[in-house]
Amino acid sequence: MALQEVTAGRRKHHQFGQTRTQLVVLWVVILLSCDTLNPVKTLLHVFPVVAPWHVASVSFSLLFYIFVAEMKDILYFGTKIFFHVVLSVFFRSVEAVGLHNIPSRDGLSPCIFVVNHANQFIDGLVLMTTCPSKVSFLVAEKSWRRRVIGDFAWAMGGVPIARPQDSVRPGVGRLTLARDGTVTGTGTAFCAHLGPKDKLRLRGAPALFRVAAVDTDTRLRLDAPPDPHAPLPPAEAEFDVLKYVKQTTVYGRVIDMLAGGGAIAIFPEGGSHDRTDLLPLKVGVALIGYSALEKHDVSVPIVPVGLNYFRAHRFRGRVVVEYGTPIYIEPDTLPQFKAGGQDKINVCNGLLERIEDNMKSVIVTTPDYRTLRLIYAARRLFVRRDISSQQKQDMNRRFASGYHLLIQRENPPPQLAELQQQLAVYQDELSDLGIKDYQVPTLGHISDVNYDPDELLEKMRVPWKMAHLFLAMALASLPFLVFNMPVGLAARYYGKIRQRKALAESSVKVKGNDVRLSEMVKLTIVLVPATWIAYTLVLLLCTTLDGPAISLAVFAMPVCSYIGIISTEAGMVDLKDLRPYFMRLHPSARRRLNALPQTRRKLERDLRDFIKIHGPSLGHIYQDKEVDWKSVAKTKRLSMGLPKKSQ
Repeated sequence: MALQEVTAGRRKHHQFGQTRTQLVVLWVVILLSCDTLNPVKTLLHVFPVVAPWHVASVSFSLLFYIFVAEMKDILYFGTKIFFHVVLSVFFRSVEAVGLHNIPSRDGLSPCIFVVNHANQFIDGLVLMTTCPSKVSFLVAEKSWRRRVIGDFAWAMGGVPIARPQDSVRPGVGRLTLARDGTVTGTGTAFCAHLGPKDKLRLRGAPALFRVAAVDTDTRLRLDAPPDPHAPLPPAEAEFDVLKYVKQTTVYGRVIDMLAGGGAIAIFPEGGSHDRTDLLPLKVGVALIGYSALEKHDVSVPIVPVGLNYFRAHRFRGRVVVEYGTPIYIEPDTLPQFKAGGQDKINVCNGLLERIEDNMKSVIVTTPDYRTLRLIYAARRLFVRRDISSQQKQDMNRRFASGYHLLIQRENPPPQLAELQQQLAVYQDELSDLGIKDYQVPTLGHISDVNYDPDELLEKMRVPWKMAHLFLAMALASLPFLVFNMPVGLAARYYGKIRQRKALAESSVKVKGNDVRLSEMVKLTIVLVPATWIAYTLVLLLCTTLDGPAISLAVFAMPVCSYIGIISTEAGMVDLKDLRPYFMRLHPSARRRLNALPQTRRKLERDLRDFIKIHGPSLGHIYQDKEVDWKSVAKTKRLSMGLPKKSQ
């Protein structure tokens, strides 16, 4: 109840702030519209000695002084507004839940946000636009040096950080890894190319191995043996070398920023990827947290942030940003950190495990995309009413956790594999017919194959849908052809090129979808204003329009572009809704479509029966109204026997 009251109070305060802004803007418009109320003109009338340029000069000087004095904040919030607009174009919705978990939203208390890295440059923009606090970012030095990306990172208050993977180089020779952490090489020159703290990565594998000591050109020792639960890589394997990068200066800047009450966002996985689970976390976030406690006696709250994308690499997708409950470093572990050596490694690994559990509490993790797809399908079948995004995330995690517990049993229920197969067949049938699950219930209007055509038209309201489609396409056609289509085609082509390149260079990406949309957005940010400038030059050089007319046309370009986007999206929705009805004209497709509602009802019934039988055995995941997902993630990690090691 207290939390609901706090949330309601914040909502009222936010609404009052919006109302106050609206009142101020409207009052300024009234003053400018009436000469008798205009304070500047009244001043000039009462004091004729004051010229208009006097007032303008003083105002401009004050404006310039304020801009210089507060340049970083002005640039940050100006960039934030700009990216609000950008994300509203590329995503249908960006929704933030759990904002009450942020310890302080006044920008006066330090905070570390730990974020999963699922969509390269887009992740930072989504966090920036949804977080009420001013946030700085640790940005890869490789990205910092790139035009556009680096410029915006500077405006966002980013801190560049060098990463070993950005300067990776192929190793000379081949190596063989032993269980005890000994590495032997064939044709290698370890003494010349490697040193303590450098890392090895087997070609095509994501795991990293840190070097403890180099004995000879053909023999070295790792600081920790390989994972005993994972199979050893093949002998005589090719490898890459990642040189050690000292981060003392960067960490010092971040720690001082936190001591001054700043907030920093860190992607502890190190790089973006398109997997359905977290990569091993890097130790940097733990070092920063403990160093802030040691140097400034500040236990900085560490807030997990889950970026949950739906159709992440496609235009007009959806994002749910979930802020989890913060964790704090336990002060009694600080002496172990100060002691150094193995004690320091142990406390850092313990903090990383807590951070990992917290991060998994705000995302949905599954072994692969196919399983994730089935989890979403099961949730849609089980939930019969419309629920909020936060409730959907909770249900998705319940299904994912329940599935994991069932398959981990010594004897999983035999109905599980059968139900999984039925869901997969149903999903494949939908994909083959090109329709969505939400459309299936509407197909039940007419279940008889020998339907009456007049009844069909009446039930599915085809004339209305077609009229709406033609209206949407008419509104979208000119803006789409003139403004959006050239930029869209170029961005799509460029995104695919960058996606293939990133996939070839990475050992952790599955399809490279985390790169595609980011590169499309980056190119669009450049091409859209370039297109408007080009059309403005055409109007200036090739027409006889006067200045006001050209100015109106220039200001209308962004509006027309946005109308084209919204109208095109509405038209595509109508096309998708009409597709199953037109497919009924084909006899074979008609029979398959008519069978889908019954198939869905049977699946829904079988799923509910299965959950009713096996749900109680899942414990609090099934029974409790609110689940502690941090505890669930910890239990899952311990049950798998795979504690993450710092990298």
